[in-house]
Amino acid sequence: MFDFLKRLRGGPGEAEEGQRAKFERLVEELNAAIAELPEKPAVTITPETGALSFEMPEQFPDEALALPKPDATESEPESDNAEDTEKEEAKAV
Repeated sequence: MFDFLKRLRGGPGEAEEGQRAKFERLVEELNAAIAELPEKPAVTITPETGALSFEMPEQFPDEALALPKPDATESEPESDNAEDTEKEEAKAV
């Protein structure tokens, strides 16, 4: 008689991951990520809060491939030179 209610509810949903399973998965993923690093970070555990912190190297290998951030001091003279160039072009015309 109330079969329509079962159909409205939908199929069985995915079971939520338990705390133990979730923690074990996170630890496994973290260990795998650390294992891939050539220079291992120092791990510190704060007992009062249970927080983890990592003392990481200044630069990771994939960051070494990126170009450095340009200096702001170098861009300022260029803007002055651009104004001078515009003034010289205006004088030439």
